[in-house]
Amino acid sequence: MAYNLKEWATRPERLTGGHRLCAGCGATPVVRTVLRALKPEDHAVVSSATCCLEVSSFLYPYTAWKDSFIHSAFENVAATISGVEAVYKAKLRKGENVNATKFIAFAGDGGTYDIGLQALSGAMERGHDMMYVCYDNGAYMNTGIQRSGASPKYSDTSTTPAGKTIPGKVQHSKNLTQIIMGHNIPYVAQTMPLKNFKDLSEKAEKGIYTPGAAFLNVLAPCPRGWRYDTALLMEMCELALETCVWPIYEIIEGKLTLNYIPKEKKPIEEYLKPQGRFSHMFKPGNEWMIEDVQSRVDREWEKLLNMNEMK
Repeated sequence: MAYNLKEWATRPERLTGGHRLCAGCGATPVVRTVLRALKPEDHAVVSSATCCLEVSSFLYPYTAWKDSFIHSAFENVAATISGVEAVYKAKLRKGENVNATKFIAFAGDGGTYDIGLQALSGAMERGHDMMYVCYDNGAYMNTGIQRSGASPKYSDTSTTPAGKTIPGKVQHSKNLTQIIMGHNIPYVAQTMPLKNFKDLSEKAEKGIYTPGAAFLNVLAPCPRGWRYDTALLMEMCELALETCVWPIYEIIEGKLTLNYIPKEKKPIEEYLKPQGRFSHMFKPGNEWMIEDVQSRVDREWEKLLNMNEMK
């Protein structure tokens, strides 16, 4: 699929300004970029799980969404949008005159990795023509920064406080992108809002316009939960990429392709140090935590290199 970034930049904004999302929030550029991947003539039905995005962009009677928007419960946004897509297809079968419409779901990692996983798995297995976007900020940020299945090991959250009893979260995060890969859907991708937005833009457009189910797992740093300076949003994404904490890749019809391989992989400390949620890992005597995380990142990166179709 040819992609014209200059043309993409002229497309209309579909998430208005004036919403209540925090300064330095990763969800904002994720949503704006994904929606801009829609062709100007296409309409979208968007559904969002209860999350930071929803409570900050849709406070009745005000909305920041220019397309049709459905607020769904925390756990069932995939079921909601797949149901709307099924109704749309039924109308087409009956010969009704309906506008060209795309179907997009947004949810955070809590509503995706955890309590929404059953609904997501069902929608992907059924093969609805929709795209599900998880903006992964690594905790239940909207309800008090509790740990989720996406929270990194040793992260300090409100339910895994780092101290004398535990060193933060004691489990590694799930690899949700590859869990969805196991559903054998046409398009799966992992990405983030990098400075030129090209990777996220291209993958959003592929996901929206690939017939069938599509899934994007998008890193979306959170300044409150990660405790970084709000101006460092893009730097946090770059560090996640260069340390291979969050590789960017896509899986098309089961074939995995890495979209970026660092010339020299940076040590994990460079990603961890700007984040207050990992500050305890840098105290004397806690070096073993950093070594453990580095070991995990190295193992997962080697697995991806071995799976890469573009060796």
